[in-house]
Amino acid sequence: MVPLRLRFAHLSCASLPPADAPMRAPYATAALAVLLAACASAPGVKPPVPAPVATAAPVKVGIALGGGAAKGFAHIGVIKMLEANGIKPVVVSGTSAGSVVGALYASGMDAYAMQEKAFALDESRIRDVSLFSGGVVKGQKLQDYVNELVGGRTIEKMKKPFAAVATKLEDGERTVFVRGNTGQAVRASSSIPGVFEAVAIGKAHYVDGGVVSPVPVDAARELGADFVIAVDIGSKANGIESPTSLLGNINQSIRIMGNKLGALELQRADIVIRPRVNDIGPADFEQKNRAILEGERAAQAALPQIKAKLAQLQAARQARAQQAADAEAARQREAERKARCAQQAGWTKTLTRDADCRVD
Repeated sequence: MVPLRLRFAHLSCASLPPADAPMRAPYATAALAVLLAACASAPGVKPPVPAPVATAAPVKVGIALGGGAAKGFAHIGVIKMLEANGIKPVVVSGTSAGSVVGALYASGMDAYAMQEKAFALDESRIRDVSLFSGGVVKGQKLQDYVNELVGGRTIEKMKKPFAAVATKLEDGERTVFVRGNTGQAVRASSSIPGVFEAVAIGKAHYVDGGVVSPVPVDAARELGADFVIAVDIGSKANGIESPTSLLGNINQSIRIMGNKLGALELQRADIVIRPRVNDIGPADFEQKNRAILEGERAAQAALPQIKAKLAQLQAARQARAQQAADAEAARQREAERKARCAQQAGWTKTLTRDADCRVD
């Protein structure tokens, strides 16, 4: 006859007979009583823990505003249309005219407020002629005007992360301003060589960022943008139309120099919006209203693609977050199981150990 204690090793609380079932021998009754008492003290079955539901952080949208002098009013229209459709960039970068609009936007000004400022703009407020220096326009007025509109905030105190891109005159290196005097950084980014004086900051001198980064996609990425919308307002050299003014010639020359670098950088954007403003001259401020409307139209045409790409990126991010949450939950469950099973170790508790502990 197999000893009773060995048979018990194959029993569980669930397999024991009721307490009032007939027993074959008195010792069986006593043994059963011990087992039932042990089962009565066994921990209850815990309800299953619900699966964790992860929530991924929203995609951080950045906007990169390119240079283009008076064409830059189109940026206002683009921002207006994006915001009207629930797409609100949280990171802003700008080159030249794009740095002007970008600074105002980063300061907390919405598209309608910027449009109001644009309509009220008097060119004399930003143009200070200087015939006996390195440029026709000094640029101090532009600096003061921008600082006035942003409330004197330095770049690092903007409501949105902001970067203004300029070109270091001494070595031609791209320089990204992310701190310091906002108006001065915008002035440096907008200082078209031969038109504006080079801007001295520290021991270096800076000119228009369009020479090295016509549309500052990389600067937006460096500020932490996950998804970059680039706005390209620069006229392309098509070999047919010729600039008809000094400023037009200089702008075209800068654009040709920056074409190759700019094309490569634009490829790193998620979306490129190109308002139809090629026929607006660099000093044609009278067409600001039309430029804004063209910006709105171009952004509206790009909305389906923007929304689809953003949804796809957010879905992928959510899937990764859920996968990570599931893996962490599984790790915690296993750690809890091992701790619980360690407490139930010992032959006297063999029959009361949880089912998932009997394999340890």
